[in-house]
Amino acid sequence: MANTIHVDVVSAEESIFSGEARFVALPGEAGELGIYPRHTPLITRIRPGAVRIEMADGGEEFVFVAGGILEVQPNTVTVLSDTAIRGKDLDDEKANQAKAAAEEALKNAKSDIDIAMAQSELAVMAAQIAALRKYRQKK
Repeated sequence: MANTIHVDVVSAEESIFSGEARFVALPGEAGELGIYPRHTPLITRIRPGAVRIEMADGGEEFVFVAGGILEVQPNTVTVLSDTAIRGKDLDDEKANQAKAAAEEALKNAKSDIDIAMAQSELAVMAAQIAALRKYRQKK
């Protein structure tokens, strides 16, 4: 189809999504990115947050990514992330527990490295909770 773009979302463990889409929105390093078919080639880092895929059949797919790399070619979008979770698989309780653990680690951090690691984990968990809320609003 001329009005679609192939999208692959891949985590370190598995392929999370592969299919045709009309539009992809995701959190770029400098702000929200929207990708349509025949987009200008681009490689950039992405922040933790929700990838929204408007599929060719009109449905939507949500995937949470904990940051990563985005590659855009005119007919292909590839999202590479260490951690990617399908919207339907996001667990509110687990995310809140992990956020609380990250907050506790931040309180108990002794070195600059410990503080930076705890802040990073806290940011990822906050983004995951925000993505979960977005996903639930769309349902």
